[in-house]
Amino acid sequence: MPAALTTARAAIAAASALSPRLGAELALPLFMRVGPRMPVHPRDLATHEAARRSSIRVNGKRVAVYEWGRGTEVVLLVHGWQGRASQLASLVRELLAEGFTVVSFDAPANGDSAGRGTYIVEYIDAMRQLERQHGGFHTVVGHSLGLLAALTAIGDGMRIGRLVGLAGVAEANSLVEGFASVMRLTPATTAALREVFQRRVFPGQPDLFERFSGLKHPVAVPVLLVHDRGDRTVPTSQSEALAAAHDGSRLVITEGLGHNRILAADETLDAVLEFVSAGDRVTA
Repeated sequence: MPAALTTARAAIAAASALSPRLGAELALPLFMRVGPRMPVHPRDLATHEAARRSSIRVNGKRVAVYEWGRGTEVVLLVHGWQGRASQLASLVRELLAEGFTVVSFDAPANGDSAGRGTYIVEYIDAMRQLERQHGGFHTVVGHSLGLLAALTAIGDGMRIGRLVGLAGVAEANSLVEGFASVMRLTPATTAALREVFQRRVFPGQPDLFERFSGLKHPVAVPVLLVHDRGDRTVPTSQSEALAAAHDGSRLVITEGLGHNRILAADETLDAVLEFVSAGDRVTA
């Protein structure tokens, strides 16, 4: 176990013994910090370097944007927490072979983008800026947190034709619960963390755990969900719940791929290409 994690757990536990709110205040920066940046994998380097590069500004941070292809139909790829666009390089190559334009970005504090921390609203801001540039998307593919961001953006009016979730997060509350499990927070400190996060990041706004929920706000587009039964980062139950909440959605359960290897697996690529090829053009 990393010494830093052990130290952080001990400090939060000591603060929580005095006051759950104090423990939550100490935990909040860790909850929002992304951590070490993922490097580009050697197998994805050629695709990463072949992209046309640009940037946008999100909450004052420079966000790296990538684009491949010249097709009239555009697919947006959204990575997850502590990820980067190049993770989806295998899917980029498959979509290019089918004639699509592919667009992606590194969220703030991820990949080649600026910042030390981020949260879901910054993902959504980046997606909406790219939507304005491209006039809507044929399909959006979201990995992990990227799926929850896409679900929320669609609910806020983003125009797309189809949605794909790969090892996707269904609701924001699961992010807090996952962090609480890793940090071994007490139920009282976990509840206080929700309150502190809401007050700091969304002051005066309605319940964010109501807003950021793909279960309470299903989207009216075709949905494909792919999730591995052995995923230790996001449980398969997240996609199962999303499938139940979205009538007509398709759920593909894999075995032995985990949270990240699923992105380049043949069965994932085959399912996504078949699904995306059935979609209609979303025009500006």
